[in-house]
Amino acid sequence: MDHSGHGMTMDLPPFTLGRGLQWSPDPFFLVACVLGIALYAWGVVRLRRRGDAWSAGRTAAFVVGVLSIALVMCTKLNDYGMVMFSVHMVQHMVISMLSPILILLGAPITLALRALPVAGRDRKGPRELLLMLLHSHYMRIVTHPVFTIPLFIASLYALYFTPLFDFLMGSKTGHVAMMVHFLAVGLVFFWPIMGVDPGPHRPGYLMRMLELFAGMPFHAFFGIALMMASTPMVETYRNPPASLGIDALSDQNAAGGIAWAFSEIPSVLVLIALLFQWYASDQRQAKRKDRAADRDGDKELEAYNAYLASLHARGN
Repeated sequence: MDHSGHGMTMDLPPFTLGRGLQWSPDPFFLVACVLGIALYAWGVVRLRRRGDAWSAGRTAAFVVGVLSIALVMCTKLNDYGMVMFSVHMVQHMVISMLSPILILLGAPITLALRALPVAGRDRKGPRELLLMLLHSHYMRIVTHPVFTIPLFIASLYALYFTPLFDFLMGSKTGHVAMMVHFLAVGLVFFWPIMGVDPGPHRPGYLMRMLELFAGMPFHAFFGIALMMASTPMVETYRNPPASLGIDALSDQNAAGGIAWAFSEIPSVLVLIALLFQWYASDQRQAKRKDRAADRDGDKELEAYNAYLASLHARGN
């Protein structure tokens, strides 16, 4: 297969982490990452200027999430990922499971809804269009677990174990589209589970955990299938360039190990985030109950004082 369309040569030297992290930007992802951070920064500055607070932790999570995309798509990792299954699997796991979680922790939709100006009467601006999209039937479908969990699973099995993967890897456009797909699938899968931003599907905390664990085992099974295979299963990586000095089957086994191990990382991250949210929600609810109890107590005290006052008046 000719990979010249990806802006790389076939005689890459053996992979090392130092070589993998060298700058080699994909134009599409470079522009998208810069634009994403710039728009987020605009929203934060706009809020601060009008005196509203915005969490520094959310900002950091979003920026690190976007930078994680740049790390795998704007360095030599992207070049090596075209000819090494193991490096491609690192790209896939980061952009579909780590980057979406960090981006969602940054609450970009909440920021947009707070920062975008409200359009005038009978007019529709960007904020109104975003609200329409959030409340649309389309969003209800694409964020529902009946849709997201099968899509999450199909992105592995239906892609790698059919000729579709080889077809997409055959052109720069196909490769970019595949990576955008991985990112989009990760975002719609984790969005309702994270529950940070408003969305049409907002299950309870226990249901979110069940949704998370419904998808993760399939990642592990996929990794084990690659590790146990006795022959290369993906045509693109069947004949790696001799300059890399790698064996296709060993590289596939490494890719399987990466997919298997990586399924644990987002599970732990999301679980920690959910437990923190659950605790914070319980604390807020307890405070509300305390305030309500205080109000009720004050009313009872006022009534009792009024009763004592009436008795005193009668006595006089």
